[in-house]
Amino acid sequence: MGEGSTILWQYIAMGFYMINLILVIYASLEMIFRKSEPIKTVSWIIVLIALPYVGIILYLLVGQNFRKKKIYSRKGVKDERIRRNISSEQGHLYMTKPESLPGQLHEYKKLILQNLKSSHSILARNDEIDVFFSGKEALEAMLESISNAKDHVHLQSYIIENDNIGNRYKDMLIKKASEGVLVRLIYDDVGCWSLPNSFLKELEEAGIEVLRFSPVNIILPQSKINYRNHRKILVVDGAVGYIGGVNIADRYCDGGYFEEWRDTHIRIRGESVFSLQASFLLDRYFIKNHHLRSRKRYYPEIQAIKPQVMKTDSHIYAQVISSGPDSDWASIMQMYFTAITEARESIKIVSPYFTPGESILNALKIAALAGVDVKLMIPEKTDSKITGWSSKSYITELMEAGIKVYLFEHGFNHSKVVSIDRRFCIIGSANMDNRSMEYNFEISAIIYDRRIAGKIEDRFNDDIGRCRFITKGEWKNRPWQDKAIESIARLVSPLL
Repeated sequence: MGEGSTILWQYIAMGFYMINLILVIYASLEMIFRKSEPIKTVSWIIVLIALPYVGIILYLLVGQNFRKKKIYSRKGVKDERIRRNISSEQGHLYMTKPESLPGQLHEYKKLILQNLKSSHSILARNDEIDVFFSGKEALEAMLESISNAKDHVHLQSYIIENDNIGNRYKDMLIKKASEGVLVRLIYDDVGCWSLPNSFLKELEEAGIEVLRFSPVNIILPQSKINYRNHRKILVVDGAVGYIGGVNIADRYCDGGYFEEWRDTHIRIRGESVFSLQASFLLDRYFIKNHHLRSRKRYYPEIQAIKPQVMKTDSHIYAQVISSGPDSDWASIMQMYFTAITEARESIKIVSPYFTPGESILNALKIAALAGVDVKLMIPEKTDSKITGWSSKSYITELMEAGIKVYLFEHGFNHSKVVSIDRRFCIIGSANMDNRSMEYNFEISAIIYDRRIAGKIEDRFNDDIGRCRFITKGEWKNRPWQDKAIESIARLVSPLL
């Protein structure tokens, strides 16, 4: 190679270096001026500096905040407009006439109004809410509901596997489509990465509308790759709905690599099904970019959801909160925060991936310091090593505040539940981690019912027998290698 060629390559290398430097400075300034969480900003700046070229590619792919950039927008979407109108009317009524709330809901007024405003989460009356504490129970119940469908089935799942339970669902959906039932399926492209095209083709050939959320192009990756749809929703005939943490895969039934795979899912009969339907159809709109014509077909309960003065009754009241890059606020995170601050006696949390932001972490520590009995259950072993190590990096400061931490040893507990004072509880798809709060499309239900909250706490207390309680002395004396790995994972966690 001649001297001229060497000089040319030096200029090219210098050019790439300058381009990378300019992009790094631009990305750093953007994060600083958009006022992101300091630890997240610092973590990204370290990545940008420590990994030339690779760091800026990672930032462009997974580091941007699309909620603030309004890349995903609900503006003008009919399903969202209906929900906004009803929630606005409810909020106005409950603010001006507090007596319009049933007697058992007065103590939750702050939470109810916050959810109405931040995520347009309609306060709904329900006849039944059933809780399933295993994936197998939930998946069998969902199959039974699908088998009884008369008009339509709307199924959404982050993960669908080409295994025994996945094929049972495929066969059931095909069977219902052959009977004239309108069937729609939404799946996340990353969550269903291993799902073969032949599986999907069978569904499509049966007349089922199969929709892929946010396709990922390996050759030309998009900056939205980091924003995944983690919701799990089933709506049958607009009358019965399911949400929770259960995906469609055999491991939710037989445990997979774990001794047991525990999860929590709920079935709803009542007005909250409207909110599940609206969330599903909103996601469909993002994919198809057009509305369905017949609204009454999918919202049979919509006329009943009207602001009105209600007396104490036997209904189960709940709000379904959707959150994601399409929402104006981090609604689920805000709901968690307010729920924690509302606690008087106890907080019980089960989360498979526990990497909370500063606001949630401080709220939990302040509650414990104020005398609230705070207990956290996380898995001893998880299906994600990095998040598992990162979760454990929080244990020391949690214990210092008086929070009791339990490591679930009897398999893997994938539940995402919070119970406050045995008064109300939260169940859904959202983990108490950075990804669920900031990046994923998530959905959860806050249920204002002591009976159901009691069931959640009773299950928590039973599961303590399957856990290892961590003492300060034991945790302090763990191997230094573990401490080092936890610290590194903690630093990386805001980027996950």
